[in-house]
Amino acid sequence: MGRLSAALLVLSMICAMGVVTSQHRARKVFVELEAEQLAQHKLDDEFTQLQLEEGTWATNKRIESIAAKGLGMRLPDGSNTVIVTLDARAAGVKP
Repeated sequence: MGRLSAALLVLSMICAMGVVTSQHRARKVFVELEAEQLAQHKLDDEFTQLQLEEGTWATNKRIESIAAKGLGMRLPDGSNTVIVTLDARAAGVKP
């Protein structure tokens, strides 16, 4: 009976160590999961911020302002506009 008790004691100690080890691993993985979720949240926020910034940089008014100030461009007025008509035969289009 003494041998059986010792064997059961050793077996229960091994099982207890297994439970402790698996719980430690589970907690460690959970902490890693939370850290990755936090990183994902930060990246989502940064992506949203970048989308807003892109929308701001790409507005028509801003592009017109840069074209006018930086490149000296301006909208054409009626006196500078030329309308070109194309003869259908010269374009190779069959009537």
